[in-house]
Amino acid sequence: MNILGISAYYHDSAACLVRDGDILAAAQEERFTRKKHDAAFPAEAVRFCLNRAGIDASQLDLVVFYDKPFLKFERLLQTYLQYAPCGLFSFIKAMATWIKQKLWIKDMIRTELEGYQGKILFTEHHESHAASAFFASPFQEAAVLTMDGVGEWATASYGVGEGNKITLLQEINFPHSLGLLYSAFTYYTGFKVNSGEYKLMGLAPYGEPRYKDLILKELLDLKEDGSFKLNMKYFAYPAGLRMTNRAFHDLFGGPPRARESRVTQKEMDLARSIQEVTEEIVLRIVRHVHRKTGKKNLCLAGGVALNCVANGKILRAGPFENLWIQPAAGDAGGALGAALFGWYQYLDHPRNADNHTDFMKGSFLGPDFSNEDTGKWLKEQGIPHRLLTNAELAPVIADLIAEDKVIGWFEGRMEFGPRALGGRSILGDARSPKMQEVMNLKIKFRESFRPFAPAVLREKVSQYFQLDTDSPYMLLVAPVQDAIRRPMTPEEEKLFGIEKLHTLRSELPAITHVDYSARVQTVTEQANPRFWSLLRAMDERHGCPVVINTSFNVRGEPVVCTPQDAFRCFMRTDMDYLIIGNFLLDKKEQKPVEKDSHWKKEFELD
Repeated sequence: MNILGISAYYHDSAACLVRDGDILAAAQEERFTRKKHDAAFPAEAVRFCLNRAGIDASQLDLVVFYDKPFLKFERLLQTYLQYAPCGLFSFIKAMATWIKQKLWIKDMIRTELEGYQGKILFTEHHESHAASAFFASPFQEAAVLTMDGVGEWATASYGVGEGNKITLLQEINFPHSLGLLYSAFTYYTGFKVNSGEYKLMGLAPYGEPRYKDLILKELLDLKEDGSFKLNMKYFAYPAGLRMTNRAFHDLFGGPPRARESRVTQKEMDLARSIQEVTEEIVLRIVRHVHRKTGKKNLCLAGGVALNCVANGKILRAGPFENLWIQPAAGDAGGALGAALFGWYQYLDHPRNADNHTDFMKGSFLGPDFSNEDTGKWLKEQGIPHRLLTNAELAPVIADLIAEDKVIGWFEGRMEFGPRALGGRSILGDARSPKMQEVMNLKIKFRESFRPFAPAVLREKVSQYFQLDTDSPYMLLVAPVQDAIRRPMTPEEEKLFGIEKLHTLRSELPAITHVDYSARVQTVTEQANPRFWSLLRAMDERHGCPVVINTSFNVRGEPVVCTPQDAFRCFMRTDMDYLIIGNFLLDKKEQKPVEKDSHWKKEFELD
């Protein structure tokens, strides 16, 4: 039985195909269209899923859409009526889209899926998130917590998953939203909403929580169980096109930071403050969920679940024994959740989890490209390359990394979700004191304060990080081990804000953030044998099983999908080498391309 899940029309449209409970394929539309966070109907992603399954739309048994448009439309109408006459321009703009498109999703699905005659189901938004978290997890039973901006009405919900059923028990409703509160500060500090929230998280350690008490006093009424109400006099998002209003700006001493302008200590302090508030809210909710459900396992999804600093706090603070986070925790993962919901909850098929291995296949669910096809393309284009044997590949790349070379790594199936996990990655030496700045400014073309994540052999993770659990999806932040830290001198202790950036803090300075933390990815031979072999070669040949792993793209660009995308990105940046399957490309051997910045206009900066 083939079930297609679809998410679309907000951000990060995606498609997923599940066959007899097995996740065959999943991908975001942005990877094919090259439009970051593409919200359009995922026609290309659907085409990929069907091709991967070897079927056409007429052979689908069920299609499931990830939310309920009419409930969302009801929320919009009620909200605009409540705030009228404010928000008239926003109302007119929204209604045009809804009346022309979003209310007719069933018809659009049938038009796009030519030949499909079967049933179309609509799950609630947070049901899709919950299904993506629990049904894909390794647990046979668990508490389930979802937190995001907003679905139809719910902005957070919790419940329990048992066997093949999920029961949601309580929720927080719009306009009171932890995700939208965090996005309000994303907007106010000059970053793009629904895209730049991770920048705010990365900026937080440079600041001090100077505004934390003000946020807790003025912006929200927080209860002991983690429930809260926002003071809506400070927010414009319910009926406007902006997140914050003049009252918010007056409260924090001025207008929002202009996009692309200098980041000041104020933004750093705001980032630290809202991050600590977010962690406090999340921890209170988690403790409440544990008290109410009595489960030992917790599954997370929704955009807030991508806050890996908060996730690390959940893991260390307890009270749950085990934590599993959906790697595509945002709206893209709703497509996967919708398909799994159809298989388990709607069709009532049994589910058997072993409490050890999840069902995500390492999140390598996207397209892959054979050596034969890649080699043919390279020869047709006259691109100089060297073919490595399987035995040569890991040691050759390990030696290049140890020489401070930056490597574009294109291997196997593309990852589903926002993180590069060793399928579409850019790699560098974590021991290099200059690598963070080089990769930020010359490879990614992004802000210098942004930290990089380490990939490490799972069997050696606890030697380098205060973590002794699986973190395959780069969704947990953990402190680096005391044994590899470098103590600060009295002069360095006095450094403030962005001055902290250039101080070496550990034996792995390129992945150690200014608060001695790192966003860790553990790699196993089972999930990604070639990437694991590279890390093992780094350990055996150079005494370090850790590398920088960042996504294969430049700022504003979706992660690369095809060899052509990878080559284009490779040539536009200062990467030294590119490995596609078994083909190694040396930048020095390539025909030079004109170095200008015009191509950057292709991608909207976040």
